[in-house]
Amino acid sequence: MEAAPTIMAATGHLRVCVLASGSSGNCIYVESPTTAVLIDAGLSARETLRRLTAIGREPARIQAICITHDHSDHVAGVPRLHKLHGWELYANGDTARAVDPKQQLPWRLFTAGSRFQIGDIELLPFSLPHDAYDPVGFVLTHGRSRLGIATDLGMATQLARHHLRGCHLLVLEANHDEVMVKNSFRPWELKRRILSRQGHLSNETAAELLVDVAGDTLQQVFLAHLSSECNNVDLALHTVRTRLTAAGFGHVHVRPTHPDRPSEFGELFFDNPAG
Repeated sequence: MEAAPTIMAATGHLRVCVLASGSSGNCIYVESPTTAVLIDAGLSARETLRRLTAIGREPARIQAICITHDHSDHVAGVPRLHKLHGWELYANGDTARAVDPKQQLPWRLFTAGSRFQIGDIELLPFSLPHDAYDPVGFVLTHGRSRLGIATDLGMATQLARHHLRGCHLLVLEANHDEVMVKNSFRPWELKRRILSRQGHLSNETAAELLVDVAGDTLQQVFLAHLSSECNNVDLALHTVRTRLTAAGFGHVHVRPTHPDRPSEFGELFFDNPAG
């Protein structure tokens, strides 16, 4: 296993498309002018490639897969995609060992809090509270463009707030409505897990986090990991948009993600990149 390299990014254009989001599989496509990566690969290899084709992207464009944590809905396609296309695999040590116990894959290891570079995209992983070995979110930067990703977290920690504040686009989970979870026919242990500090964010908690971090920078939000049983798209969008508007952030464009098809593209572009 190699250590991940560190370089500095130079320009200011990022595009993102959430290929899939939900308990059946999670995968996010991010590109700059010269680099493309996947954040997680929880679909089958065949379905991942089908959805890339659907958004007009060839596999040869992608350099790497970066893993947030070891749950199967985030890593199911990793071994096959690496075998087919040789994409580099990035994870922290605990996640790599959980995904690949025999260490048969050529992982490039990162550490939460330490920046690393893939092509012209800089990535900063940061720790999240979730019931996995060592889960992380990411901030991806290309010049002045900042994209934050936090799709599995049980609570909005100060560390998460710190890293998501200042981002222009966020992919943030709004997993459930708490009343719907409590009234569902799910086993109590599953309800307790979802609602715990190592579980998932509710619509209300996601909205509170967004209001707190929006500041002068936030432009766009994709709501991710919506539960098919204990949430729905309209409810999640209404909850978040209402809270943002009431707080003076009605200009923030809030969009859904889907388990069965790619989202729209989100784009960040700055004419005069810093540095």
